[in-house]
Amino acid sequence: MLCLEYWTVEVMVFLVGLMPNSKTSTSLVAMCDSTQTIAYMITCGLSATASTRVSNELGAGNFDKAKTAMFATLKLSVLLPLLVVLALAFGHNTWSSFFINNITIMDEFSSMVPFLAISITLDSVQGAYQHLVVYINLSMFYFIGVTISILLGFKLRLYAKDLWIRYICGLSSQVSSPFSCFICKMD
Repeated sequence: MLCLEYWTVEVMVFLVGLMPNSKTSTSLVAMCDSTQTIAYMITCGLSATASTRVSNELGAGNFDKAKTAMFATLKLSVLLPLLVVLALAFGHNTWSSFFINNITIMDEFSSMVPFLAISITLDSVQGAYQHLVVYINLSMFYFIGVTISILLGFKLRLYAKDLWIRYICGLSSQVSSPFSCFICKMD
């Protein structure tokens, strides 16, 4: 399931190469992808820990404790990336200097931070659940996200920003799909 998400970033890099000023755009997408991946690793570790905890509680017959652990994980999967987003919002110049020392690209990266903050927040939530995610990743990232990118990317001339907006559209669709299934199962 993660490969589907990673491959969509590869499609994004390919599309960036077709845009004007592709060196700057490629640098921006690489910086955003690296930042997104680092933030996701926090949630991924949390997800692995939560799976073990919930499994142990279910195995012991403690269904209420398993449910509590699951909700605590969902809360932490929003809170921890929110801290990352705040650090990025206030320290984006320092963060971008870890990747590059080109002032132009650093300034462009600062304009990408709001989009990156949205994608980090959305991506963090999807790391906390796993059922049906493969099908959701395939349909949302490729059918919705890539389609939006192709239709709007070159016409609105947002270039790298548009590609990240497309990524956010895929994440938004992905996150909303399983939660609607999850909420229906809870009733």
